Amino acid sequence: MAYETGEFDANIAAAAGDDPALRAELLACFAESLNTQTDLLARARCDGNWHVAAMRLRGLGSSFHAEELVDLADEAMDSAPGDPVVVRKLRHFAGRFSG
Repeated sequence: MAYETGEFDANIAAAAGDDPALRAELLACFAESLNTQTDLLARARCDGNWHVAAMRLRGLGSSFHAEELVDLADEAMDSAPGDPVVVRKLRHFAGRFSG
């Protein structure tokens, strides 16, 4: 999996230690949650659903110290429901964690 470096890497390393299987599982769980919440955000058309999905993405980013995700979630919260630009940015970000 390709992913960002810095605090995110340090957080994963601290959580997984020397266990490569746990590291892979943590990254897979992060990617799955990221994709799920991005999909929910993309399908949201009302302010409430959009805001909830954006807040969940922000929480995920905060939990894993993924600052870029926190910034994208903040951008989503400041955007109108269904904003294709922020959804595209989130999908691009999520693409770094697949394959």
